Order: sequence, then structure tokens, then C-alpha cells
Amino acid sequence: MACLSFAKLNASSSQWIAQQSFSQKRGSSSRRRVSLLIRAGAYSDELVQTAKSVASPGRGILAIDESNATCGKRLASIGLDNTETNRQAYRQLLLTTPGLGDYISGAILFEETLYQSTTDGKKFVDCLRDAKIMPGIKVDKGLVPLPGSNSESWCQGLDGLASRSAEYYKQGARFAKWRTVVSIPCGPSALAVKEAAWGLARYAAISQENGLVPIVEPEILLDGDHSIDRTLEVAEKVWSEVFFYLAENNVLFEGILLKPSMVTPGAEHKDKASPQTIANYTLKMLSRRVPPAVPGIMFLSGGQSEVEATLNLNAMNQSPNPWHVSFSYARALQNTVLKTWQGNPENVEAAQKALLVRAEANSLAQLGKYSADGEGDEAKKGMFVKGYTY
Repeated sequence: MACLSFAKLNASSSQWIAQQSFSQKRGSSSRRRVSLLIRAGAYSDELVQTAKSVASPGRGILAIDESNATCGKRLASIGLDNTETNRQAYRQLLLTTPGLGDYISGAILFEETLYQSTTDGKKFVDCLRDAKIMPGIKVDKGLVPLPGSNSESWCQGLDGLASRSAEYYKQGARFAKWRTVVSIPCGPSALAVKEAAWGLARYAAISQENGLVPIVEPEILLDGDHSIDRTLEVAEKVWSEVFFYLAENNVLFEGILLKPSMVTPGAEHKDKASPQTIANYTLKMLSRRVPPAVPGIMFLSGGQSEVEATLNLNAMNQSPNPWHVSFSYARALQNTVLKTWQGNPENVEAAQKALLVRAEANSLAQLGKYSADGEGDEAKKGMFVKGYTY
């Protein structure tokens, strides 16, 4: 008969805090002794505080972690060349917006941006700190084909992640982001789901070991004509696998953030779902799969229009949730901003005001107080791109 002694994990300790043993009887004459070791990492307290800071009431994440190639596509849409100078100018516009910290608690940066400064010589990291915004960093190396799958992908970047994460921490980053994807039209295959979940869990453990709160993001792509019930089925399977492997890798749940897709029908499905329906399905999935120990759920917009993403978030905050339910938007915060700026220095102030409008709208949605009255036509345009890549 097996006897197991449980040890309570104290996140404030950085020592080996428990060493229990249990015996398993084999037959009537032999016993096997097994040691159970539980360790709290050196950064545990800081990880918990960072996660709580990002998951603070009325605030969410601004995602500006597009690769240089993707940022180039954004700049090309307004007639600008993809140069470091132009990328710096656009990111400076975003990160120096006065009052941004009232609505934004964290900003995910691309590696180039983490090490950049304003034209006046002030580090972008310091601009964020002064605004009470936590700097974050994209750490994955992108998607590549997954051999043996149904034309699916896996996310690379674990090689060298520990040393890179340590350097990002020294530069001022305090949380990390790793995006992998699951495609419903491609199955998804059991192999792709397991690969996504395991990769996220290894990344999360490595990030925490180096002081970075990991954002766990298995994006279930909008591509396809499937129903919302099919999305729910796949989402529950994916998140079940993710949390199984997070636990296997001894990840501290209080020191992570999630970045899930909302549970919606496929982008090509004949029936569109209302914000209330999307909220009901999404919260159902989360309540079935996500432990209340997780401090924050920061949704991606996934190609929804600016208004759609805000309405859906607002619907999810009409009653209390066990987690902070908020946003981590890229295009759904930047689309109008980019078109207002047009690369013209004279338009910087107007573009920053446009950013504040979107940030405040999503802040209200996080509090369940948003109304779409007065929203312009541009903010209602969908941004779904089939097979979208960063």
C-alpha cells in the first residue's frame, strides 16, 4: 500500500523546502523507496508580483512584438520602407504615448525593440518603466513545418532559451511570450497538440528559472468553416494538454499568464456568433480547464476587428471571474493608429490619441463597462488574414 506525504509549496522560499519519501509495496517482501523533491525557484516571489502587476484592474497588454518582416508589412501598408529607422519611429510613437500606463500594464517587445532607444537617447525599457508598464519580450523563433503531421507546424526556440532569457532579464524584461498555433482544419493531429503543449511547458519552466513570467499562448487559429462547438472541443483538448505538461514541468501557476484565443466559429463559418455567445463558450472552456491559481488571462484578438475584440472582452466581464480577464492585442490596438500616423511626424500626436482611444475602450471592457456607441467604421473592419504569420 502506498503512502504519500504532501508538501505545501511556499512561493516565498528559494530553498529546497520539502523532501518526502513514500514506499510502494511490491508483493509481500519488497519495497521501493522514492524521493519526492519540491523546490521553489529563486524568482518565485518576483514572478508572482510581476504577474499580478500585469493582471491589474482596468489594464491589459500592448503587443508590439511583430518580427521585422511582419513590421515591414505593416509599414508597407502606409508606404514606408522596412528600415530600422522607420520601425524605431513607429515603436517610439507607441511607447511614448502620454497616459498609456493608465490602460496598459505590459508591452511585449521584439528583441530589436528591447535594445532600442528613442531618438533622444532614452531606452524604450525606461520609457515603459516610467509609465508603470512592465516590459516583456517575444522569445520564440517562429513556426516551422512539423514532420509527421497533417501539414501542421511547431514552434522553435528552446535551444539557447535559458541564456537568452537571462540576458533579456538583465536588459529589463520581466515577462516573456511564446506563440505556437493549432489549426482546426488540419485536424488537429494528436502529435501537433502534444508538441504545442510540451513546447509551451518547457519554455514556461525555462522562463521562470530566469526571472521571466511566461505568457502561455497556444493560439487556435480562426482559419476554417467549423462551428463554435468544434472550436470549444479543440480548445478544451489543447488546454488540457497544456496544463498537464505545465504541471509535469513544475511550472508555478501563480507566476504565469495565459494568452488564449476566444472560442468563436471559424472565420468562414456561415453563422456569426454574438459577443454574449462567444463569452459564454469561452468562459465555459476556461472554467473547465484553467485553475483559479492563474492570475491573468490576456486574450489575443486573432484577426477580429477592433470593435469585435473589445465587445467580446466586455461580454466576458459582465460578472466576476476567478482570473483577471483582459487583453493582449496587437492589430486590435494598432490598426487605426497606423493609418492615422501614415509615417508623417505631424500626425504623431493624433496617432497617439487614437491609441489611447483603443486602449481606454479595452480598459473599460476589462471592467465590463464598454459601449460601442460612437465607434467609427475603421474600427469595425475585420482584420482576419488566412494563414496569418508573425
